[in-house]
Amino acid sequence: MACMWRRLVPCVCLGVLGLLCWVWVSFASLADEQLPIGAWEAVDHAAFQPQSALSEMEFASISSYRGPGNNDHRSNKELPILLWWSGGLFPHFPGDTERIDCARSSCLVTSNRKVQLYKRTASIIFYGTDFRAYEAPLPRLQHQTWALFHEESPMNNYFLSHGPGIRLFNYTATFRRESDYPLTLQWLPSLDYLLQPTAGLAPVLYMQSHCDVPSNRDRYVQELMKYIQVDSYGKCLNNKPLAEQLEDTSTATGEEPNFMNFVARYKFHLALENGICPDYMTEKLWRPLHQGCVPIYRGSAMVADWMPNKHTVILIDDFPSPKELADFIKYLDENDEEYAKYLQFKNPKNIINTKLLGALETREWGVNDMSKPNYLNGFECYVCDQENARLALEKNHKKSQKKGEPPAPKMANNSHMGCPLPQPGYGDVQNLPEDDGWLQIWPQDYWQSLDQAEGLESLIRHNESDPSLLWKHIQNIAVSRARGHH
Repeated sequence: MACMWRRLVPCVCLGVLGLLCWVWVSFASLADEQLPIGAWEAVDHAAFQPQSALSEMEFASISSYRGPGNNDHRSNKELPILLWWSGGLFPHFPGDTERIDCARSSCLVTSNRKVQLYKRTASIIFYGTDFRAYEAPLPRLQHQTWALFHEESPMNNYFLSHGPGIRLFNYTATFRRESDYPLTLQWLPSLDYLLQPTAGLAPVLYMQSHCDVPSNRDRYVQELMKYIQVDSYGKCLNNKPLAEQLEDTSTATGEEPNFMNFVARYKFHLALENGICPDYMTEKLWRPLHQGCVPIYRGSAMVADWMPNKHTVILIDDFPSPKELADFIKYLDENDEEYAKYLQFKNPKNIINTKLLGALETREWGVNDMSKPNYLNGFECYVCDQENARLALEKNHKKSQKKGEPPAPKMANNSHMGCPLPQPGYGDVQNLPEDDGWLQIWPQDYWQSLDQAEGLESLIRHNESDPSLLWKHIQNIAVSRARGHH
């Protein structure tokens, strides 16, 4: 799990640098405001590389782009500030502060935490994997909103899968289609990505080196192996050696040609996500489709909503047992005509899913598409436009001298993340021995995350400024719950 905690390299590919008109904004432009009391820790710029599509994207600032509806000509000193809280995740280069001109309005964006208590700092943007209740910026100021960017696995932070956790955020960009800025198809660069030729020869491939995960996928695959030959590479359930020249690329999210050619030899890929949640779909699903292999999939229960047609993927959960799945795989392997039906989507006329086609056509962000912002910059501009609209409403409400509170800001709900309690990959949880390694880790992590979500909610409700008091609040909640008052 160490790779989850490393931090994204803040400066990646600039792309067409010559076409970009950078608006450099120094921290001096903020100097007219009162500095917060006390010294704040400097941003940790240690690099991390998440297991996500972020590591595959080319990044370039969109500061030179001004949307057709943007008539915002205010000076930098008049703009609201968006603070990227997660150290190292700042989708601009170089420096720590920049002006962005978005579709309808403009903002200053910064990774400098010294602006946390400024009146102009309207919103704080968090990267979900890095968000920890005991490190949250407190006190939470009434004039600030919180925004969540989280496209990684639910296992990275179950805090966000509980109502008290997700409700702390006003804006969200997650893999769930219900989020404010959905990233559901982040691993599908384009329709053309699906239309590559096919080359499957060998039967069933399983390749994993991340073994102890909430979905407990190895438990299922191990049972499946009793009924069918599976070539398993990597550290999990290994029964085949991987060529030395492929060792360094086998666990990478990148598509190194030699590695891609090797795995493309297989007709079927066991594609089991590390976490189970609606709309959470990764390269484990899209890469086999790209290569012309048939995914045997477990992950999002709603995966069929995004497939090219109804005959694209074999769903593990459609089969009552691993043996029945194995029998079906054997049947397809021995019947070329039936197997070929799963690859008909390689002909564009057979891609008939209007939801998939519409989502790819209308999404505001692109993957390595320099004609569109990447989804980090896109979400940043979404928050900018939302905040400028919110501030304008509050200003008009104040001018009108109307009674009552100004319009309430947006609030996320459980549909924006809401991943379920992890379940064993095979069998009933009640039948697992007490010393089972998976049982001792993931269900406990899930419920402990709920405790932390409720604890942070309590800290904010009591206007606490010291996040280390989280554990005291968790204890108080536990006592209240035991007495039947919670």
